[in-house]
Amino acid sequence: MTNSHNLGNPLKLFLLIFTTLLISCSNNDWRTASRAPAGLAPDPQDNKQAVIEFYAADAYSWRGWFAVHTWVAVKPQDAEEYTVYEVLGWRVDRGEPALYQYKTRTPDRYWYGAKPEKLLSIQGEQAQQLIPKIETLVAQYPWANEYTLFPGPNSNTFPAWLGKQLPELNLELPFSAIGSGYAD
Repeated sequence: MTNSHNLGNPLKLFLLIFTTLLISCSNNDWRTASRAPAGLAPDPQDNKQAVIEFYAADAYSWRGWFAVHTWVAVKPQDAEEYTVYEVLGWRVDRGEPALYQYKTRTPDRYWYGAKPEKLLSIQGEQAQQLIPKIETLVAQYPWANEYTLFPGPNSNTFPAWLGKQLPELNLELPFSAIGSGYAD
């Protein structure tokens, strides 16, 4: 004899665990989440050669279970800072372009609590030759003022688009870079 009442217990347990995890991840405050350097990027004070680096980190909160946020940093030879390029959806909500750039000595900062992974690093002469091409492409990015979580364009569309325009980068984004196929 089957007790139909017990058939729902595993589902109830799963839903309870899932809801608890979701709430625990959602209660974190992005304003206090770590943005500390991860120690992955060459220090521009010590490394004078040109550098190009692509990074990925789990998206904030529960979205990190499924997706990453990606960005690119470039440092010309002898530069004392990197220029970081990334796409941020909340900028569009404020009436600003999604594509954002800033200067920093630490382009490898945690993405709101998630440690980044270095996807690609090119240094030296090859980087020096590719940086002007990247800078030109940044100005040509077709979705600089747009952001759509799914299917894109989003933060992963931008690095994927750069990689398609410059195949010599040999950029491979992770499967979880949702939106990277938007530019296909």
